[in-house]
Amino acid sequence: MNKVLNLNGRTITLIGTAHISAESIKEVENTITEIKPDCVAIELDDKRAEAITNKDKYRQVDIVQVLKRNEGFLLMANLILASFQRRMGQNVGVKPGDEMLAGMETAKSMGIPVVMADRAIQTTLKRAWAKNSFWGKCKLLSMLIASAFSNEEFSEEEIEDIKNKNEMDSMMAELSDYLPVVKTVLIDERNEYLATKIWQAEGNSVVAVLGAGHLEGVEEYLKKLAANEVTPNLTEYDVIPKKSAAGKIFGWLIPAAIVALIVAGFIYGGAQLGSQMILSWVLWNGCCAALLTLLAAGHPLTILVAFISAPITSLCPFIGCGFVTAIVQAMVCKPKVKDMETLQDDVTLKGFYTNRILRVLLVFILSSLGSSVATFVSGADIIGKLVK
Repeated sequence: MNKVLNLNGRTITLIGTAHISAESIKEVENTITEIKPDCVAIELDDKRAEAITNKDKYRQVDIVQVLKRNEGFLLMANLILASFQRRMGQNVGVKPGDEMLAGMETAKSMGIPVVMADRAIQTTLKRAWAKNSFWGKCKLLSMLIASAFSNEEFSEEEIEDIKNKNEMDSMMAELSDYLPVVKTVLIDERNEYLATKIWQAEGNSVVAVLGAGHLEGVEEYLKKLAANEVTPNLTEYDVIPKKSAAGKIFGWLIPAAIVALIVAGFIYGGAQLGSQMILSWVLWNGCCAALLTLLAAGHPLTILVAFISAPITSLCPFIGCGFVTAIVQAMVCKPKVKDMETLQDDVTLKGFYTNRILRVLLVFILSSLGSSVATFVSGADIIGKLVK
């Protein structure tokens, strides 16, 4: 699906693709070859472009460093989304991003400069997570989990229909209703980002290769840029929203409330009641975190660490139980080269247990979930003991 825009003496050709479409690959190659533009803009950031051109990229994953950078969830989300697209494209023999690769290679063979026009995927995912409410985060996680274990298959005709405007409008409306913040970050913000980068590309003739879902939004924003109705500003979309003062206070409020309740138990009920409260806190947190770590097939030492660390980390907003357990799991069950080589293909129910990198991420997610649930359950139990 092509759209040709004549703006302020420049010709900008937008190619709307389905990311796993064999037809899109041909369309990209033919359009660039026929137009011979001054520049080609690609809907990728530098790291994703490197991942597409360097097939060994995932073999270089250092899971411990990922966890230390607090990017465990981001890696999990990235792998799930990539795996879902890979499974969709298996029926037509196309891998996700093949049309982007075709655009880069065609431009390179013709000596045409290439611009990576998209925002860094890490920034996009971090903004989507940070701007979501607690309920929105839960829905986002459920959507990712459903994608990871979905067995839905798509025919070539259904994949091509993704480029159809009515089909795309329906998908965007559904996403907007279910996860409005995610739709804003993943689609609307990136439309403006992509359009700005395309507009700033050098030359009077530019071809841009982007997903069909961005076509209409990018076209609209390009027209605004040409008419000077908006001022190009990429900086605001690269900022990760910081936790608000209220959020920071809330992060300490629950631990402070738990400690205050236990102290009150010692004051009004004596050592027996206070000790019961501490025991309740330790057992609920330790058992829930350990149980879900066991569910993730964590190493026995990891399960023990989950039991010991959860009651402590639940009182400290600076470090989570999942971080501790995942680090231990990665150390006692070190990932092998084979795990790195098959990482993207192993994003299945079985793969999360057989691939050591994915099992580390599963331990991270489930032990964190167990600790979080236990905090509220044990808190309610402590309150119950105090008011008896």
